[in-house]
Amino acid sequence: MLLLLVSAWRTQKSHTAVLVLTTASAILFFGQGLIGALFATRQYPVELIGLHSATATATWAILTILAIQVGLSNPNPAPHAYQHTSWRDRARDFLVLTKPIIVVLLLVTTFGGMIVGAQAWPSLSVIFWTLLGGAMAAGGSGAINQYIDRDLDTLMRRTAKRPLAARRLTPAEGLAFGVGLCLLSFYLLAAFTNLLAALLSVMGMFYYVWVYSILLKRSTVQNIVIGGGAGAIPPLVGWAAATGSLTLPAVLLFLIIFFWTPPHFWALALIRAKEYENGGIPMMPVVRGERETRKQILIYSVELVVLTLFGPLLGIGSGIYFFSAVALGAILLYMAWKLWQAYSPKLAYRTYRYTSMYLALIFLAMVVDALVG
Repeated sequence: MLLLLVSAWRTQKSHTAVLVLTTASAILFFGQGLIGALFATRQYPVELIGLHSATATATWAILTILAIQVGLSNPNPAPHAYQHTSWRDRARDFLVLTKPIIVVLLLVTTFGGMIVGAQAWPSLSVIFWTLLGGAMAAGGSGAINQYIDRDLDTLMRRTAKRPLAARRLTPAEGLAFGVGLCLLSFYLLAAFTNLLAALLSVMGMFYYVWVYSILLKRSTVQNIVIGGGAGAIPPLVGWAAATGSLTLPAVLLFLIIFFWTPPHFWALALIRAKEYENGGIPMMPVVRGERETRKQILIYSVELVVLTLFGPLLGIGSGIYFFSAVALGAILLYMAWKLWQAYSPKLAYRTYRYTSMYLALIFLAMVVDALVG
């Protein structure tokens, strides 16, 4: 199976179906072996028995489809016009596919979910495998998103240099890499944390790739609002990994990120409105205009700050968290108010940057309060 995978990545860079199916079958084969090895060495939940059997069935099904696809494929396809680069440059491009800055922010919320849920440090093993699996899930989803948006990315200055848009990697490589990471993340989370965390991760990947990237992004001005649920799932994954269950306070973490998403991305959209218009993406500034967007940023910021103050009522934090939420929220409301009063690209960018720090600091305050509060 390893030889098949290596051969496909060396010779099938322009065959999307062949490369994706080969990569998927290799990861499924690995996942089946991993689950089987864990059963042989330790006691594991009964639901993983079903996962082991389902993986075996899926592996053989995909291998059958792969064999048919290879038989139907053109043995001499037209070469894909992409840039040949060094292995270091290729490695960097694959890293860029994962959207690493976004991955880091998502891992902060995942880690926060673990600590707040357990109200203590989970084991180092749980922390390691949850963050590794979470990074792979987020990175794989980001890669698939870039595969879906590769046509749009060429139209926007901010994204035109991405690996697929700039043709440094082939579409087949981008999609296969993303699918492989997503599958691998599921098996690592299922094997080393629990099945609930793994399934929540799958929900997040499906939400981002299918609901947001395919259904919403190009079709509705509410793309960011509805699609924000994808980015709100990581703390649920962390909570489930640390506790094995979900409770009402975990939902508050989800809602905080859900309401944080519109002001964060709309602040950026104000600056990039012309690029979104050129790409045909119905972002709020393009469809409703600049003033309405600034108004909505203020409204969602107020709702977000009020929501964060409910934490202590649900058992999330006490003094440290509450006063941090008040202070951080006051700054956010001030910036949103100023932006609503008068627009400037500089202020919009400062609001965008601050909202990133705001989310990280809110979750940091939760973590500190859970450990020492």
